[in-house]
Amino acid sequence: MAAREGAVDAGQALMHCTTPPQRSRRGSVVTLESLEDFDEVIDARSPAEYAEDHIPGAVNLPVLNDAERAQVGTLYKQVSPFTAKRVGAALVSRNIAHHLETHFAERPRDYRPLVYCWRGGNRSGAMVTVLRAIGWEAAQLEGGYKAYRRHVVAALEQLPQQLRFVVVCGKTGVGKSRFLRALADLGAQVLDLEDLAAHMGSVLGANPQRPQPPQKLFETRVWQALRRFDPRRPVFVESESKKIGNLHTPETLLQRMRASECLTLEAPMAVRIALLKADYQHFLRDPESLSRQLDCLVPLLGHERINRWKDLAAAGEWDTLVGELLVAHYDPAYTRSLGRNYVRAAEGPVLQLASLAEADLRALARQALDLFDAAL
Repeated sequence: MAAREGAVDAGQALMHCTTPPQRSRRGSVVTLESLEDFDEVIDARSPAEYAEDHIPGAVNLPVLNDAERAQVGTLYKQVSPFTAKRVGAALVSRNIAHHLETHFAERPRDYRPLVYCWRGGNRSGAMVTVLRAIGWEAAQLEGGYKAYRRHVVAALEQLPQQLRFVVVCGKTGVGKSRFLRALADLGAQVLDLEDLAAHMGSVLGANPQRPQPPQKLFETRVWQALRRFDPRRPVFVESESKKIGNLHTPETLLQRMRASECLTLEAPMAVRIALLKADYQHFLRDPESLSRQLDCLVPLLGHERINRWKDLAAAGEWDTLVGELLVAHYDPAYTRSLGRNYVRAAEGPVLQLASLAEADLRALARQALDLFDAAL
């Protein structure tokens, strides 16, 4: 805990030793509205800060890495501000020199980078000072990441209100995600929250090859998608719940989705089983991992049923297992959730998916566009 608190103050520890005079900074500080005016956006924060969230497309060139940031912050609190500034200045100088010799080595004379740190202070200021001294028209983002984050939070309150959503409903395994991809291929506006969250939504939906992003980064991805949509045309989105794996669907977006018009997909049981087997190949290759995940359902369904399903997995009886999972767990849970959260589903059209063939998915997507998106 002490190291974390110290790290928070690392920027303060560099004050005066890395911040350029106000006169030289004033003309090189820009606001978020200028993001598109630069050749490159550089995140000067530590790798851990960058991993939690960052401006889309930003390149991480830390002036202090995670360990160095903690070191300087600890010195500031436990030794003295002077010692922290002296050590921090050396570290920052060394790291900026490394970036100049690597990342910036081939940048042309007219290169224009935008640099930001946590709050638009010392770390980004130090890098901008050096870059401008070289001759590049570098600028610093006013307010840094904190200003950007405030903008994203505010936009996630406003943007959903400006858009018309069509919610794609349907039981587990009817092909909602594939249907959304088919819609996108035909030019429709699609918000694929499960793709942005790197999770298939159900209790078994984690993908070992795609870990979920942090909550803030997920929200950045949602914001980035929403801001690109044309409000004159519908946005197709799946009927998600409050949580997608460990992530929370932004509240205003969720409320707007639940009040929106719906369409429902249906598919024969054989098609649903085939689709789930295709989408959950990692469980077929590793039945033990499925058995561990099934333990999450013991409080709902009891040890006897879960042990039976574990035995089916171990024996490779996948069609029987998937069918029983759908009938005993997923379908009842979906019906309860739909009745509470997407009350307009009963009013909307029902589309039937006959098979997993691309032609059938494309034909179904075309039907949806004919119903909801006259522009296509």
